Amino acid sequence: MIPTLLPTYARAPLSFVKGEGAWLIEADGRRFLDLAAGIAVTALGHAHPALVKALTDQANALWHTSNLYQIPQQQALADRLTEHTFADTVFFTNSGTEACELAVKMARKYWTEKGHPEKADIIAFTGSFHGRSSAGIAAAGSEKMTKGFGPLLPGFVHLEFGDHDALTAAITETTGAIIIEPVQGEGGIRPVPDQCLKGLRDLCDEHGILLIFDEVQCGVARTGKLFAHEWSGITPDIMMVAKGIGGGFPIGAVLATEAAASGMTLGTHGSTYGGNPLGCAVGCAVMDHVTDPAFLDDVNRKAGLFRQKLEGLVAAHPDVFEEVRGSGLMLGIKCKAANTDVVQAGYDALVLTVPAADNVVRLLPPLTIEDAEIAQAVDRLEAAAASLSAA
Repeated sequence: MIPTLLPTYARAPLSFVKGEGAWLIEADGRRFLDLAAGIAVTALGHAHPALVKALTDQANALWHTSNLYQIPQQQALADRLTEHTFADTVFFTNSGTEACELAVKMARKYWTEKGHPEKADIIAFTGSFHGRSSAGIAAAGSEKMTKGFGPLLPGFVHLEFGDHDALTAAITETTGAIIIEPVQGEGGIRPVPDQCLKGLRDLCDEHGILLIFDEVQCGVARTGKLFAHEWSGITPDIMMVAKGIGGGFPIGAVLATEAAASGMTLGTHGSTYGGNPLGCAVGCAVMDHVTDPAFLDDVNRKAGLFRQKLEGLVAAHPDVFEEVRGSGLMLGIKCKAANTDVVQAGYDALVLTVPAADNVVRLLPPLTIEDAEIAQAVDRLEAAAASLSAA
């Protein structure tokens, strides 16, 4: 029989029917502690009352009009984002992948309008992930994602993550931008050190090129700042946002300075659904929480608690785990056992995690996870590790 769903996912045999905070309830009634959060999406947990209210209130009023008209909720969310970031302007998308498409278009249009269409090359890095669109897979450049989909969108130069000398040497008269995740997610929870982000900003300023940050996974308070690059004290010219900004509702955005966005004039880009009333109403409710200094302080406190407990877990199971890495509540455990085995053992222990490259298991809990739930999470990871050690 031909599957009615395109078979592109290796799905776990789990069907969740309800979510409550940091918990997902399976159809058979089992309660799983969710350290995946929809891959860093449900930032405020499942069924957060403020998000439910924002969504239902808006749904009872107006769902969709298209961008042919003014959308007050969209303007309100753009105002909030520009108030709290480097950006002067925002374009709303439905996903991080679409944000990548616009970020690439924006950077290239910037140079075209300046009379330098040759400056179309964008430097990217191994281990990166920028979505699965044509621009996204071309930017990442990994054979796993690009094989069979050629010809790829040209104009991307791929460098080894952390190779500073190669980066300096790679900048030529055709270089227009650099794109990087301040913390690589799919690449194995690899933070870019603050001094390296500062160096990137200096390098871009020296050569007059644009700096693009992909904060689709590491943004929206995930690392304990509203956006991860804030820890370094520098800002990009263009930034991709999605996942946590909707708390589970599909919405993304590209944030930019006025100068970087100057080429995107009337008619140069559009979206049917992007920035619709439903998504932006929820996004405003998310921003109410993640911009609160007390909320961010609590994320950092819980991140310290979680990391401390995870370090103990790694020390207790050196045959299964190797090290803890990451920033804030964007954490990873590099494994000695196969990370997919660790994820599977977690299913048996009723805890959900996410695999990543470099044999890493990602831990991306809701930012609202409670201290007692962190303790339970580590207990369940302990049970998963013990089952692997005994095998």
